[in-house]
Amino acid sequence: MQQLARTAARWGLASFALTLATVGAMQLNAQAIAGHNSRAPVSYAADRIELQDRQNRVVLSGNVDITQAGLRLKADRTLVNYSDAGTLSIQRIMATGGVTVTRGDESATGNVAVYDFNRRIITMAGNVRLRRGSDTLNGGRLVIDLASGVSSVDGSASGSSGVTGSSTTTSGGRVTGSFSVPQD
Repeated sequence: MQQLARTAARWGLASFALTLATVGAMQLNAQAIAGHNSRAPVSYAADRIELQDRQNRVVLSGNVDITQAGLRLKADRTLVNYSDAGTLSIQRIMATGGVTVTRGDESATGNVAVYDFNRRIITMAGNVRLRRGSDTLNGGRLVIDLASGVSSVDGSASGSSGVTGSSTTTSGGRVTGSFSVPQD
Protein backbone atom coordinates (compact mmCIF):
# COMPACT_ATOMS: atom_id res chain seq x y z
CA MET A 1 0.00 0.00 0.00
CA GLN A 2 1.28 3.39 -0.65
CA GLN A 3 1.74 6.10 1.54
CA LEU A 4 0.76 9.46 2.02
CA ALA A 5 1.56 12.73 3.11
CA ARG A 6 3.72 15.16 4.88
CA THR A 7 2.57 18.44 6.16
CA ALA A 8 4.47 21.62 6.57
CA ALA A 9 3.73 25.27 6.27
CA ARG A 10 5.30 28.46 7.51
CA TRP A 11 3.76 31.46 9.15
CA GLY A 12 5.44 34.58 10.30
CA LEU A 13 6.86 37.86 9.18
CA ALA A 14 8.54 36.39 6.10
CA SER A 15 7.55 37.29 2.57
CA PHE A 16 5.11 35.67 0.19
CA ALA A 17 8.05 33.64 -1.17
CA LEU A 18 8.42 31.95 2.20
CA THR A 19 4.74 30.99 2.07
CA LEU A 20 5.27 29.48 -1.38
CA ALA A 21 8.28 27.57 -0.09
CA THR A 22 6.12 26.23 2.70
CA VAL A 23 3.47 24.96 0.30
CA GLY A 24 6.32 23.33 -1.62
CA ALA A 25 7.36 21.54 1.56
CA MET A 26 3.89 19.96 1.77
CA GLN A 27 4.38 18.64 -1.75
CA LEU A 28 7.79 17.22 -0.79
CA ASN A 29 6.09 15.19 1.89
CA ALA A 30 3.69 13.63 -0.61
CA GLN A 31 6.60 13.06 -2.98
CA ALA A 32 8.30 11.03 -0.28
CA ILE A 33 5.20 8.88 -0.26
CA ALA A 34 5.33 8.72 -4.05
CA GLY A 35 8.73 7.06 -3.63
CA HIS A 36 6.97 4.19 -1.89
CA ASN A 37 7.44 0.77 -3.53
CA SER A 38 3.92 -0.01 -4.71
CA ARG A 39 5.09 -3.34 -6.16
CA ALA A 40 6.27 -4.74 -2.80
CA PRO A 41 4.40 -7.66 -1.19
CA VAL A 42 1.28 -6.80 0.82
CA SER A 43 0.67 -8.36 4.26
CA TYR A 44 -2.69 -8.28 6.02
CA ALA A 45 -4.49 -9.29 9.21
CA ALA A 46 -8.09 -8.90 10.42
CA ASP A 47 -10.60 -10.39 12.85
CA ARG A 48 -12.51 -11.85 9.90
CA ILE A 49 -11.57 -12.52 6.31
CA GLU A 50 -14.12 -13.53 3.70
CA LEU A 51 -12.97 -14.69 0.27
CA GLN A 52 -15.54 -13.95 -2.43
CA ASP A 53 -13.83 -15.95 -5.15
CA ARG A 54 -16.44 -15.50 -7.88
CA GLN A 55 -16.28 -11.72 -7.47
CA ASN A 56 -12.46 -11.70 -7.24
CA ARG A 57 -12.46 -9.89 -3.94
CA VAL A 58 -11.63 -10.32 -0.29
CA VAL A 59 -13.47 -8.57 2.53
CA LEU A 60 -11.45 -7.98 5.68
CA SER A 61 -13.30 -6.73 8.74
CA GLY A 62 -12.50 -5.95 12.35
CA ASN A 63 -9.14 -4.44 13.25
CA VAL A 64 -7.86 -4.58 9.68
CA ASP A 65 -4.10 -4.07 9.42
CA ILE A 66 -2.46 -4.01 5.97
CA THR A 67 1.24 -3.27 5.38
CA GLN A 68 3.45 -2.81 2.35
CA ALA A 69 7.10 -1.72 2.42
CA GLY A 70 6.82 0.42 5.57
CA LEU A 71 3.35 1.76 4.75
CA ARG A 72 0.58 0.69 7.12
CA LEU A 73 -3.20 0.98 6.73
CA LYS A 74 -5.60 0.36 9.59
CA ALA A 75 -9.38 0.42 9.25
CA ASP A 76 -12.59 -1.18 10.44
CA ARG A 77 -13.24 -2.79 7.05
CA THR A 78 -11.53 -3.18 3.68
CA LEU A 79 -12.56 -4.55 0.35
CA VAL A 80 -9.67 -5.87 -1.76
CA ASN A 81 -10.35 -6.38 -5.47
CA TYR A 82 -7.92 -8.58 -7.38
CA SER A 83 -7.46 -10.27 -10.74
CA ASP A 84 -6.50 -13.89 -11.16
CA ALA A 85 -4.96 -14.40 -14.60
CA GLY A 86 -2.51 -17.11 -13.59
CA THR A 87 -1.16 -15.07 -10.67
CA LEU A 88 -3.05 -12.97 -8.15
CA SER A 89 -2.72 -9.23 -8.62
CA ILE A 90 -4.29 -6.65 -6.31
CA GLN A 91 -6.23 -4.06 -8.30
CA ARG A 92 -7.75 -1.87 -5.59
CA ILE A 93 -8.14 -1.62 -1.83
CA MET A 94 -11.03 0.36 -0.36
CA ALA A 95 -10.93 0.99 3.39
CA THR A 96 -13.74 2.41 5.53
CA GLY A 97 -14.24 3.24 9.18
CA GLY A 98 -11.51 4.96 11.14
CA VAL A 99 -8.96 4.76 8.34
CA THR A 100 -5.37 5.51 9.35
CA VAL A 101 -2.37 5.35 7.04
CA THR A 102 1.11 5.70 8.54
CA ARG A 103 4.67 5.70 7.34
CA GLY A 104 7.43 6.57 9.77
CA ASP A 105 6.41 9.61 11.83
CA GLU A 106 3.75 10.67 9.32
CA SER A 107 0.07 9.75 9.44
CA ALA A 108 -3.13 10.43 7.55
CA THR A 109 -6.63 9.73 8.81
CA GLY A 110 -10.01 9.88 7.11
CA ASN A 111 -13.39 8.22 6.72
CA VAL A 112 -12.61 6.41 3.45
CA ALA A 113 -9.42 5.53 1.58
CA VAL A 114 -9.00 3.99 -1.86
CA TYR A 115 -5.69 2.71 -3.21
CA ASP A 116 -5.88 2.11 -6.96
CA PHE A 117 -2.89 -0.09 -7.73
CA ASN A 118 -3.22 0.20 -11.53
CA ARG A 119 -3.41 4.00 -11.60
CA ARG A 120 -1.05 4.31 -8.60
CA ILE A 121 -3.36 6.79 -6.89
CA ILE A 122 -4.32 6.96 -3.23
CA THR A 123 -7.42 8.95 -2.32
CA MET A 124 -8.66 9.68 1.20
CA ALA A 125 -11.96 11.44 1.82
CA GLY A 126 -14.03 12.68 4.73
CA ASN A 127 -12.40 14.52 7.62
CA VAL A 128 -8.89 14.04 6.27
CA ARG A 129 -6.13 14.94 8.71
CA LEU A 130 -2.44 14.75 7.95
CA ARG A 131 0.11 14.87 10.73
CA ARG A 132 3.89 15.03 10.80
CA GLY A 133 5.23 15.67 14.27
CA SER A 134 3.22 18.63 15.57
CA ASP A 135 2.43 19.94 12.04
CA THR A 136 -1.10 19.27 10.74
CA LEU A 137 -3.09 19.71 7.55
CA ASN A 138 -6.88 19.21 7.47
CA GLY A 139 -9.29 18.95 4.57
CA GLY A 140 -12.09 17.00 2.98
CA ARG A 141 -10.14 15.02 0.38
CA LEU A 142 -6.51 14.08 -0.27
CA VAL A 143 -5.33 12.67 -3.60
CA ILE A 144 -1.78 11.38 -4.06
CA ASP A 145 -0.62 10.41 -7.53
CA LEU A 146 2.26 8.04 -6.83
CA ALA A 147 3.38 8.01 -10.47
CA SER A 148 3.75 11.79 -10.86
CA GLY A 149 4.49 12.68 -7.23
CA VAL A 150 1.71 15.29 -7.26
CA SER A 151 -0.68 15.49 -4.35
CA SER A 152 -3.56 17.79 -3.52
CA VAL A 153 -5.86 18.51 -0.60
CA ASP A 154 -9.34 19.92 -1.14
CA GLY A 155 -11.58 21.49 1.48
CA SER A 156 -14.56 19.35 0.50
CA ALA A 157 -14.75 15.58 0.12
CA SER A 158 -16.15 15.68 -3.42
CA GLY A 159 -14.08 15.69 -6.55
CA SER A 160 -13.20 13.97 -9.79
CA SER A 161 -11.66 10.91 -8.14
CA GLY A 162 -15.07 9.37 -7.53
CA VAL A 163 -14.24 8.84 -3.86
CA THR A 164 -16.30 10.78 -1.40
CA GLY A 165 -16.56 10.67 2.33
CA SER A 166 -18.65 12.49 4.86
CA SER A 167 -19.83 15.86 3.58
CA THR A 168 -18.89 17.37 6.92
CA THR A 169 -15.21 18.10 7.32
CA THR A 170 -13.30 19.20 10.37
CA SER A 171 -12.15 22.22 8.37
CA GLY A 172 -15.60 23.58 7.43
CA GLY A 173 -15.05 23.09 3.69
CA ARG A 174 -11.60 24.69 3.64
CA VAL A 175 -8.08 23.38 3.89
CA THR A 176 -6.62 24.33 7.27
CA GLY A 177 -3.60 23.44 9.34
CA SER A 178 -0.93 24.44 11.78
CA PHE A 179 2.83 24.19 11.79
CA SER A 180 5.79 24.75 14.03
CA VAL A 181 8.13 27.64 13.44
CA PRO A 182 11.77 26.66 13.95
CA GLN A 183 13.38 28.60 16.77
CA ASP A 184 16.83 30.09 16.13
